[in-house]
Amino acid sequence: MAVKQTAGRNQLGNFAPKFAELNDDVLFGEVWSREEKLSLRDRSLVTVVSLMAQGLTDSSLTFHLQEAKKNGITGEEIAEIVTHAAFYCGWPKAWAVFRLAKEVWNEKAQTDDAREKHAASMIFPIGAPNDGFARYFIGQSYLEPISTEQVGIYNVTFEPSCRNNWHIHRADKGGGQILVCVAGRGYYQEWGKEARELNPGDVVNIPVGVKHWHGAAPDSWFSHLAVEVPGENGSNEWLEEVSDEQYKGLR
Repeated sequence: MAVKQTAGRNQLGNFAPKFAELNDDVLFGEVWSREEKLSLRDRSLVTVVSLMAQGLTDSSLTFHLQEAKKNGITGEEIAEIVTHAAFYCGWPKAWAVFRLAKEVWNEKAQTDDAREKHAASMIFPIGAPNDGFARYFIGQSYLEPISTEQVGIYNVTFEPSCRNNWHIHRADKGGGQILVCVAGRGYYQEWGKEARELNPGDVVNIPVGVKHWHGAAPDSWFSHLAVEVPGENGSNEWLEEVSDEQYKGLR
């Protein structure tokens, strides 16, 4: 599976475009994606220890610790890895890594608690991770079919800061989508317009041909029912990501 990375272009695209290209397309797009040579899990292990050896304990190490957890390294394993590396890299460096690692591996417990609290606030289930559409989302989303007959209705749940890409609903006749907000706080924005804050009970009517995105607020889980309006030859056109700069402007 190819690793998708956009941090270079998002943060340095205008200032250092070649560096951004090498970071996103070569380092992550090619080197990290060579799983036939070395697994993502093993690459995470090597990277974390390399950064630890250099004493780099800034946001880059936090990112790679988060990726290590995502790539299957458990809390017990990272503790053993850092303990072992401490004898070769230095004891103070291990302490610094442990401070970050403890926060990263404790995030799961905090996320589980927040997820349960959000689930209890609505009558619809959160559902399973939305893996089929993950490439069109920044962050973790979940999907639960409510109705698949007559009219498609799906409960879509976003973790804090999660949002989908800009996209357009297409149809030759009819079509579009209706969002019915059921829990948490989120946003909806159409291209060229101000973002609209969404709360339980709010309804959004999205006609065909309108470029838009929707997702959670930075500090809140968010769920809405996505109602598919019947139409002929309906489809979704997925477009670019909602950049961190665009999103942070909504806080």
